[in-house]
Amino acid sequence: MASAQEAVRLAIAEEIAYSIKHEMINHWYPKAYDTQFGGYLSSFEYDFSLSENQNKMIVSQARHLWTLSKIRERFPEVGHYEVGAEIGFEFLRDKFWDSEYGGFHTLLTRDGTLPPDSSGEKTAYGNAFGIYGLAAYYKETGNPEALKLAKKAFYWLEEHSYDSMHGGYFQNLYRDGTPIMRTAETPSTSTIGYKDQNSSIHLLEAFTELYQVWKDPLVKKRTEELLKLIRDTIVQEQGYLQLFLEADWTPVSFRDQGREAIEKHHAIDHVSYGHDVETAYLMMEASHVLGLENDYKTWDIGKKMVDHALTFGWDEATGGFFDGGYYFPGRETPETLRDTKNWWAQAEGLNTLLIMADLYPDDPYRYFEKFKKQWDYIQQYLIDHEHGEWYSGGLDKQPDLKLEKKGHIWKTAYHNFRSLNNCELKLRDPSHLSLTIKKSEN
Repeated sequence: MASAQEAVRLAIAEEIAYSIKHEMINHWYPKAYDTQFGGYLSSFEYDFSLSENQNKMIVSQARHLWTLSKIRERFPEVGHYEVGAEIGFEFLRDKFWDSEYGGFHTLLTRDGTLPPDSSGEKTAYGNAFGIYGLAAYYKETGNPEALKLAKKAFYWLEEHSYDSMHGGYFQNLYRDGTPIMRTAETPSTSTIGYKDQNSSIHLLEAFTELYQVWKDPLVKKRTEELLKLIRDTIVQEQGYLQLFLEADWTPVSFRDQGREAIEKHHAIDHVSYGHDVETAYLMMEASHVLGLENDYKTWDIGKKMVDHALTFGWDEATGGFFDGGYYFPGRETPETLRDTKNWWAQAEGLNTLLIMADLYPDDPYRYFEKFKKQWDYIQQYLIDHEHGEWYSGGLDKQPDLKLEKKGHIWKTAYHNFRSLNNCELKLRDPSHLSLTIKKSEN
């Protein structure tokens, strides 16, 4: 039985390796390198022809930098990856870093200037990805300027975004770093002024990457704080993440205001199965990098999140995680509100399912079988085998996405490259990622 599964693992690893090289990164790079202005071209049509608008956002620019740093590590023989990573680093250093107020700008024009109508507002989320990309670039190149800039960004967040009273970080910031608070005039559908799970989990991700190259006590402390905050406060009893919260971490929910209000505020309040399976991985990764011994609680909560997503947000017929559910009053199970399947959730789900399969090989959820089904789903409904890359959502639910953009300021190769890269390596060597803590006996 073991040898049979090993053969299956190696066969899937070969499929994934082919897809990485011939259906993903060869389409992005070197085509995305902006050799005229620096950084990366952001927007591509369905066939990877260039789009007209090429504004640049810190999140996607930093994600390209992170991805290229990891690709360079895997494929050092391909020389242009080194050049590509360097031009991304230089654009973050020379254009995205705000020389007047500090912190990373959120959005710039292609040539690296603030758009005319921009107020220069910043986010903790964007600065987190700046740190994430720089830490990976430093790890691969040893360039001291990259680590210096990552440290500046960390300290800028510490000074401006960190909440010393309630913990965690304020997401929305004015250009000078002052947190933007909600007022009586703030629309109920606006997320401005709330804390949120998404910036929290990506700050955790960024600090985890940073701590691997800079063993600073404060970085470790903040990473541990974020891990515990996400695990013990943002994750709800049922096993899903509360999307938005007040400054004191009171959940923001519309569940008692009726279905119409719930639908109106869907972006603020629903069960996001993709974020749940992604966070399970990010928490386990952080716990491992921090060196927390016998951290059964993190593993148990992570498993609970994955199991909740599989129970209520998994398409048993074809595979894939649905985009959204909701716990309506008086119901003990969530109702599926969005049965679409966006690309990043499927990528994160693939990675986490394989981790679960190796951690809990005899579990009734049969994670490895679901991993195989998820990979089949991705191959059939998400990967564009003709033009390359992934559609932005599964064609089984949204066939019109076949002609939508393959790249834009919110869509790069970061989610799917990380997932496929991790999965390929882990299929060949189950000890990859070193997430080998045993299931709690409790």
